[in-house]
Amino acid sequence: MQMYYDDDANLDLLGDKTVAIIGYGSQGHAHSLNLKESGVNVVVGLREGSSSRAAAEKEGLKV
Repeated sequence: MQMYYDDDANLDLLGDKTVAIIGYGSQGHAHSLNLKESGVNVVVGLREGSSSRAAAEKEGLKV
C-alpha cells in the first residue's frame, strides 16, 4: 500500500475552490474537518432536517 504524506500534496490547487462533502457521518465528519484544518473552504451537504446539521455547524462548517 502506498502511503502519502503532507509533502506529497499541493493544497495550493484547492486554494480558491470550495469542496463539498455530502453527509456528515463518520467519513463526512472526518474528511470535512481534515480539509477545513488544512485551510480548504468546505461546505457540507445534508438533507433538510438532518440531525447532523447542529454538529457540523458547531464545528464551524457551512451547511
